[in-house]
Amino acid sequence: MREPAFWWRAPGLASGLLAPLAAIYGHVAEKRLRRPGATLPVPVVCVGNLTVGGAGKTPTAIALARLMQAAGLAPVFLTRGYKGRLAGPLRVDPTAAAADVGDEPLLLARVAPTILARDRVAGAALALTARASAIVMDDGLQNPSLVKTIALVVLDGRRGAGNARVVPAGPLRAPLEAQLDRAHGLLVVGEPSAAAEEIVGMVRKRGLPVFFGRLAPDPAAVATLRGQKLLAYAGIADPDKFVATLAAAGLAPAQTVRFADHHAFTPAEAARLLADADANGLRLVTTEKDVLRLQGDPALAGLAARSAVLPVGLVLDEPAAMRAFLAGRTGLRL
Repeated sequence: MREPAFWWRAPGLASGLLAPLAAIYGHVAEKRLRRPGATLPVPVVCVGNLTVGGAGKTPTAIALARLMQAAGLAPVFLTRGYKGRLAGPLRVDPTAAAADVGDEPLLLARVAPTILARDRVAGAALALTARASAIVMDDGLQNPSLVKTIALVVLDGRRGAGNARVVPAGPLRAPLEAQLDRAHGLLVVGEPSAAAEEIVGMVRKRGLPVFFGRLAPDPAAVATLRGQKLLAYAGIADPDKFVATLAAAGLAPAQTVRFADHHAFTPAEAARLLADADANGLRLVTTEKDVLRLQGDPALAGLAARSAVLPVGLVLDEPAAMRAFLAGRTGLRL
């Protein structure tokens, strides 16, 4: 399902008509946020966002885990494996199929031990058996089952909180104030727009720290693609962000194809992408998440083999400030 375009515009007729449903959804979500959670013997660092869809949570979780690893610590990721068939709890094999575990857990499992569990408490118990120094949750801000030592909100600098309405009238997962009341800090990914600056102001009024960063493509991947005519395709929450990343790296694509978030590609779609690339002399390029969802299906193997991948990573403006924030709240030596 694609996100409605009106979510990211000023409130209008569509969001107004859906306001009664949003009020009910928001009330239930806010009530759920107040439930008590289990306390763990190790710090729990939750990387979440305010809205439906992507904001850069997985790259942020990876960046925080690498900060911990650089200090000799042993973080373990905890994820629910969105769109994966398996419920867990289980330790993710990096060679598993995305259809089983989801695409994001496969990215996480390349960096540190990763536990997939729809039941976060059961997943945390399994993470503790892996001798975790800390548990890094990829998503889960709205899940109250575990007490968070740190709840870091990740905000897309370009889109902010959209029209600031709750689903289905807007992209918010729960009322904005209720979510910010549970946050310990904010990370803005990308150049902040006026919409993002509003959230920054609200967070600073609460006396919470605000960090800034950006998603940067892998330089080696950029070098291999430079000078080529590209057909870019992506099935992520915000495909335009992928296109913008390409353009910022000097790789403006000649053709772009957008799919819904976590899209399950069909053989017909794969054949069409290959045919378009051949007909126009274009090199196929996609995201790490998308190519992971192509793997394991023989009918999609041709598209996977022909697709260049543009990995991206989070670059923090002030990594020392983030280390100090993590250390100050968790007691870990960073």
